[in-house]
Amino acid sequence: MTASTASASKSTVNVPAPERKSDLLPVLGRIMEYMSGGQARGRFLLAVFLRSVGLIGLILMPWLTGQAINVATAGGSGSELAMWCIAALVAGAFYLALSTVAERQFADLATRALENLQTNLFNHIQTLSLSFFDRQPIGELLSRVTNDSEAVARFYETAASQIIRAIIQIVLVLFVMLVISPELTVAAMVVVPFMLILTFAVERISSPAFAKMQEEMGKISGFQEESISGHKVVTSNRRQEWAGDVNDELAGSVFDVGSQAFFTSLLQFPLTTSLIMVMTVIVLFVGALLVLDGQTTLGVVIAFSGYAALLGSPLSDIANLSSTTLNAVAGGRRVFSVLDEQPTVVDAPDAVPYEFKGGDVVFDNVDFSYVPGRKILKQNTFHAEPGMKIGLVGPTGAGKSTIINILTRYYDTDSGRILIDGQDLRSLTQESLREQIGVVLQEAFLFTDTVMNNLLYARADATKEDCIEAAKRANAHEFITNLPQGYDTMMTERGANLSQGQRQMITIARAMVANPKLLVLDEATSNVDTRTEKLIQEGIMALSEGKTSFVIAHRLSTVRDSAIILVLNAGEIVESGSHDELMAQKGFYYTLYMSQFKGKAPGGAESGTADFIST
Repeated sequence: MTASTASASKSTVNVPAPERKSDLLPVLGRIMEYMSGGQARGRFLLAVFLRSVGLIGLILMPWLTGQAINVATAGGSGSELAMWCIAALVAGAFYLALSTVAERQFADLATRALENLQTNLFNHIQTLSLSFFDRQPIGELLSRVTNDSEAVARFYETAASQIIRAIIQIVLVLFVMLVISPELTVAAMVVVPFMLILTFAVERISSPAFAKMQEEMGKISGFQEESISGHKVVTSNRRQEWAGDVNDELAGSVFDVGSQAFFTSLLQFPLTTSLIMVMTVIVLFVGALLVLDGQTTLGVVIAFSGYAALLGSPLSDIANLSSTTLNAVAGGRRVFSVLDEQPTVVDAPDAVPYEFKGGDVVFDNVDFSYVPGRKILKQNTFHAEPGMKIGLVGPTGAGKSTIINILTRYYDTDSGRILIDGQDLRSLTQESLREQIGVVLQEAFLFTDTVMNNLLYARADATKEDCIEAAKRANAHEFITNLPQGYDTMMTERGANLSQGQRQMITIARAMVANPKLLVLDEATSNVDTRTEKLIQEGIMALSEGKTSFVIAHRLSTVRDSAIILVLNAGEIVESGSHDELMAQKGFYYTLYMSQFKGKAPGGAESGTADFIST
């Protein structure tokens, strides 16, 4: 996003009214399902029961107070008056005791609901296919996991139990009011239509505003994640001030939209309070007329005014919590949109585990496109025999990485088929397939953990001895033992406290720990110096010994010894053969090779980028 774009988004905040029917209640119901459904249902019903029974004590208090007033105005005895007052105090204590127990239950339910929601969200994300992550910026996704789930968390923590209490209280109070005086109840209900109109208007205006605010928060999270991850690029290009300006503009957009959303929703509270005061005045006025007419007593009117207050209190609470609730619905909508995503690559109902029979791989007229209508691979056909090394070369965008992506079944082909040991890839379970395919990527990724745990990540049942042996074969053991705590040294984020070459050697050792039957190497020796490349190549040779392997080449020298080199251009295999055969043809591969080695003797060493060690 450019600064000008961000500026425009700040100066003009457009929050359109939703064209579709409001989904507030369905989304809110789905949020509450985490608190009241499944295993939590019994505890939730217990909490509602305790809350309901406790409210009986609260509801009795105005009636008991009214009886005390009637005794006092009728000239009753002091002992009778004391009896009614003590009864009112006992009812209040009963309400307090049961409400405290109910609140404890609701607090536990809210905490567990948030835990389940966040756990479900994270676990579901792990099941999604690579295509989802291709179209979903990481910062935006992180915003849904953090900002949006936090909006739901605030609802669980502050609003859920109060709204439940309010609903129960409104129902019980209305019932008692109708029993005591239908006339006064009708008088009190005069303001209810205005409250409903107010609630509808606030939801209509605030709901899209809160949705826009969560969307803008996703944008700023995405920009911040990208800027921090690319800090070296930002700094080297002297763009710190620009990044700060864009961040300010995005933050300003969040403020503008959020201010509109919160103002509209918070306005509901004073307006609702005003309507409740009007209701109280109407009740007292009509009640006074009924007393003067001899149709009721002063005690009944006083009691009824107390019930009007008990009716107004939960209505006021609901109004006060509208911003929290609407913000939670906006966040919940974005969280559920991720939970509703389905993986595009799924196991067939009759899928079977992959049975290794040597590692024979066949691509048979394979077509593939990331976007419908734009083919990336076109009629690709080749055969890799067991133990054969296949080199993949070609210009950027030729389809090399795509072949790897569909071989590991991160994506399914559009047409054609892929056979491994005679078994159609689609007929195999993904887990069993990937268990037998080792992948070493160009960007060596390490977790913020010890070196040993990074190696064990490949196979949980591996021993430390297995990891050390793998590190030795990958030429990583020597530098690992020279680290401050050896194999127990903590890696910083993405392994930034190691050089690129050292990180790559650890990922090769990790692949060795997994002991796969087939191997995929995606430009594993790019961006390292010549000496480190030699060490990595030795590790790769040890790793790939006897295995069918596919090697994407950045430096063509790394695939010279391949049994077959597939030369791709614009998604098609335009040439194939050994290095010597392709050089003899003097075709596309020859052109690529000579352009890379121009000015050098064929087979000579290339200059490399020096290892950079971040400390």
